[in-house]
Amino acid sequence: MALETAIPELRRAGEVLTPADDGFEEARAAAIWNADIRRQPAAIVRPTTAEEVARAVLAARSAGMDLTVRGGGHSGAGNAVAEGAVMIDLSRMNEVRVDPATRRATVGGGATWAALDAATAPHGLAVVGGTVSHTGVAGLTLSGGMGWLLSQQGLSCDNLVSATLVTADGRVVAVSAETEPDLFWALRGAGTNFGVVTELVFELHEVDPMAHVGFFFWRAEDAAAALPGVFDHLFSLPDSIGEAVVGMCAPPLPFIPPEHQGAPGVAVVVAGWGDAAAHAAAIAPLRGRGAAVEFAMPIPYVALQQMLDEGNPWGVRAYDKGITLDDLSDEAIAAYLEWVPRITCPMSYAPMFPLRGRYRQMPEEATAFGSPRSAKWALSIIAMTPVEAEDAFAADRQWARGFWDAMRPFAPSGATYVNFEADVDESRVRDSYGEAKYRRLAALKAIWDPDNVFHHNANITPAAGIPEPRAASEAPQSQPTG
Repeated sequence: MALETAIPELRRAGEVLTPADDGFEEARAAAIWNADIRRQPAAIVRPTTAEEVARAVLAARSAGMDLTVRGGGHSGAGNAVAEGAVMIDLSRMNEVRVDPATRRATVGGGATWAALDAATAPHGLAVVGGTVSHTGVAGLTLSGGMGWLLSQQGLSCDNLVSATLVTADGRVVAVSAETEPDLFWALRGAGTNFGVVTELVFELHEVDPMAHVGFFFWRAEDAAAALPGVFDHLFSLPDSIGEAVVGMCAPPLPFIPPEHQGAPGVAVVVAGWGDAAAHAAAIAPLRGRGAAVEFAMPIPYVALQQMLDEGNPWGVRAYDKGITLDDLSDEAIAAYLEWVPRITCPMSYAPMFPLRGRYRQMPEEATAFGSPRSAKWALSIIAMTPVEAEDAFAADRQWARGFWDAMRPFAPSGATYVNFEADVDESRVRDSYGEAKYRRLAALKAIWDPDNVFHHNANITPAAGIPEPRAASEAPQSQPTG
């Protein structure tokens, strides 16, 4: 009955699909990257404006229905889908506009990084974001946003200039450092807790459209002797260089000799821009350290952003665990190398991102981002298999959990980058944000979403008791929804 009550108002908010409609199952499957998420929403609504999003929020709430928000849908946790809920699918709000004169990009809440990169690259501009191009811009940014340009630019949320937010009570709010500074602080790191972000504006930076990539792969049995020196070298590189370390099975690619394809080991990927000589100098110390594969080539930046897409195809089973490491001791490296070869399915992998440069230069309190800026490594452990390989997926999911347990002693704070966590609970959220940030976020949550309408996320519980209403002069800027 609740859905029947909501349907007329939901139809005022855009196209509506229910399980009784043709195309519903295809739309549900297309809405979520992780095929292991099989939850069935009661309805999918596809708005095209912020005002329509507001109508959808109010319609679902009036009918007493749960609701979720789908931006890009690339979530291991499957937060875009909840059983019996209304899914607000932003995929039709995917426009990207670039103003090269002001170096600003305005991005719809349903856009992907592929669309944003394609729009900015012709102008020699970019903003840090992701390593898989079909990831949604909004979801990644609102919880942080790591990528190849991290050391140059910091996190995606560090480059957010403003946003348009639909609140739990149906207001459309302009959020920036000038209009709503506290809420703007919260959106940059915990933003999925406060409403539906329908538009984001980013500061862009000059980035050469051509990148240079070096790829080095050590078989697991050869990696222990090389990696400590390799890791030290990565932290000595200029901020203009981006890197990733990946525990993986060597892929069946043309530049991987057949005898190494499928072998477990550790890859180090080093990316630079513009100056081929500078990149050659950056990777020179990695040569001659016993790597089974050494490979370097120029590549368009947009291709670099898509380099991992084939290994993360839409419609796989996926489960991820994450942890932030203050440093990598010899014992931590040994634990990492012990668990990488236990991968059951060659699609599974364990990337680590060096946290340096602009990331570490940002003041801890500047944003709500939920991991310490003093940490040096963000580790993600991703179990992934084709959808039909259910038994292999169960085994690799246990591998991911065991791997995480093995690395936990090397992370005293227990913090994680929340985008790397499939089953985060309140204690992990508190550990990640830290008590001071968590309390500030909880107080803001009590103002902007006191009923915790937006709870399918790394959830911040509203502070007990709703604060006194603000004076009219302090009321949030909003627009009528019509």
